[in-house]
This record gives sequence, structure tokens and C-alpha cells, in this order.
Amino acid sequence: MREVISGVLVLIGAAFMLLAGVGILRMPDLYTRMSATTKVATLGVGSTLLAVAVYFGELGIVTRALAAVAFVLLTAPVAAHMIGRASYFIGVPLCRETAIDELRGHYDLRTHELESVCFPELELQLPDHAGRAAPDSRWGRGGGPHAGGDRVAPALRCERAGGLSGLPHHPQP
Repeated sequence: MREVISGVLVLIGAAFMLLAGVGILRMPDLYTRMSATTKVATLGVGSTLLAVAVYFGELGIVTRALAAVAFVLLTAPVAAHMIGRASYFIGVPLCRETAIDELRGHYDLRTHELESVCFPELELQLPDHAGRAAPDSRWGRGGGPHAGGDRVAPALRCERAGGLSGLPHHPQP
């Protein structure tokens, strides 16, 4: 039975790896290629390593396989993000069919800072940075789990705190 389960997991992993290869060949630019390969190859490697764990069934091998799966799941998205960010910094072009470049005009190429974009309507649903909640949130009038502090209108909080991301706020022209 273990052989059948591990065989199915290897086939699933191989199918994901094949899809990653097709993604590299078919996608039009670096960013979409990276997206396709990172997601699909991570699933392929994970499935293959799970097949190894199931097939051998020894504690040492299962532990190593699961540790490798966790490592790949944690590092592949971060690595893809860093490569994509560096590519955007140096000016690797988007494909012609790209409809929206959400970073254009919000990114300082000298300092590599991303401008914070404020969404006051979302702040009504989220606790602010100090743990105090917005007036209509689930914490009610008490002020959140750390109670106390000043109550500020969401739009003013957004301006004062530098947006939702905590990065310096640069007003749009």
C-alpha cells in the first residue's frame, strides 16, 4: 500500500514539475514565469518529498523529508519575491499585455522605498498599529486588547501611522 501511495505522490509531483516547465516556456515575461514556477515547483517538490517520506517510513527519513518540505515552502516564495523586486529595480520590462503596473509611481528608485497607500475604508475593519481598535470593530468602546490610548478617526490614523504597511507615507500628487 505504501508503494501505491508513494507512486501516486511521485506522479503528482512529476505533473506539477511538468506544469512548471510549461510555465517557463509559455509565460511571456520574467514575473509571470517566476510566479508559475515558484508555486507549481514548490508543490512538485513537496509532493515528491512526501512520497519519499511515505515510501521509506523511517523516522529519520520522514523528519528530513518534512523539514525539506518546510524549508522549500518557506524559502521559495521569499526568493521569488526578492528576485522579482530586484528585477523591477533594474528595469526588467513587463510584457506588453500587462494591464496594470501597480508599482509605477509608488516606488523610489534611489532609496528603494515603496510608498504606502492608505485605505481608510479597510482601517475600519483592522486594529491599528498599537493594538487599539477602530471604533466599530469587534473590540467595541474598550479600545482593543491593550485598552487605552487615543481614539483617532481612521483617515487621520492612516495619515499619522504612515499607511497600513508602516512605511513612510508619501502623499500622491
